[in-house]
Amino acid sequence: MIRHTFLYTAPADSVLPYRNLAREELFLHHLTEGSALLYLWQNQNTVVIGRNQNGYRECRVSLLESEGGHLARRLSGGGAVFHDLGNLNYTILTHRSDFNVPRQTETILRAVRRFGIDAEVTGRNDIAVGGRKFSGNAYYLSKAMCYQHGTLLVKVDPERIGRYLSVSREKLASKGVRSVASRVTGLADYCSSLTVPDLVAAIAEEFAAEYGSWTRRLSEEDLAGEELEQLTKQYASDAWRYGETFPFRDEITHRFSWGSVQLLLQVKEGRISGVKLYTDSLDTKLAGLCESALDGIPMRPPDIESALRLAAENARTMGNSETAAELEDIRQLLRQEL
Repeated sequence: MIRHTFLYTAPADSVLPYRNLAREELFLHHLTEGSALLYLWQNQNTVVIGRNQNGYRECRVSLLESEGGHLARRLSGGGAVFHDLGNLNYTILTHRSDFNVPRQTETILRAVRRFGIDAEVTGRNDIAVGGRKFSGNAYYLSKAMCYQHGTLLVKVDPERIGRYLSVSREKLASKGVRSVASRVTGLADYCSSLTVPDLVAAIAEEFAAEYGSWTRRLSEEDLAGEELEQLTKQYASDAWRYGETFPFRDEITHRFSWGSVQLLLQVKEGRISGVKLYTDSLDTKLAGLCESALDGIPMRPPDIESALRLAAENARTMGNSETAAELEDIRQLLRQEL
């Protein structure tokens, strides 16, 4: 049960993604059971990719960085998004026992509907109006604490979205659109007077109405310290943002109903000596489990099938039925491709 509620709104000049993502993780480390925290923040000229995505595949990195932009990687799964000051980002953090995605999402919906906008949940993790997406959401679950976060588009610049994001034709076709810009919309298109500060106030009020009046509104001084500095450096590091690269012999790509996969395999003396799975699945554990299952085994279809079948069975035993189903889909894919 939630007994304490906290609000932190990032300063208006705090628009560097590495700092903002560091604050998010800092809250995750220090929030206690029985507490809920709402964090509202903005990034400027940034592409944020999911934890297990290939940044060079999802984003025109050189172009973005040459024009003063930033590539950032978050802890949660899901796909790449473009952030600028026409967007508002929110994070809702709770203990695992209080984590409730429908409740959290409904809080955001009520805030948006205050402005006469008929918002609705579509698909697994999108919020839309008139069939066009204005928010995508992702989740991160640790053993104790969890968060749901998302981007709310208020004013959209279609040219910049299309300029920096590199979305596959298969993904666009699955959404029934020609370009990522044509699929999204901004809330200001449905309420011309709406501003980001208006939305900040509405979300804060709906959150307090749902979870209880604020125990405390946090300030920048509450967060200052060495841990925040170290986390900021981690998120800004090339190792985290760009990830590991290695030469590979085989590449297998496919789009499932739950997301896309790019599987890279390095083979030495008949065994898989390196494996990397890039995916926009919401499941943050999928890539690691798949890579662990395949690494070091003989490059033979029966061995690959057995390894992935065992990984799926283990995931199912642990109660991760969605992870198991996605591993089974990958097993079936490799059965056809290898």
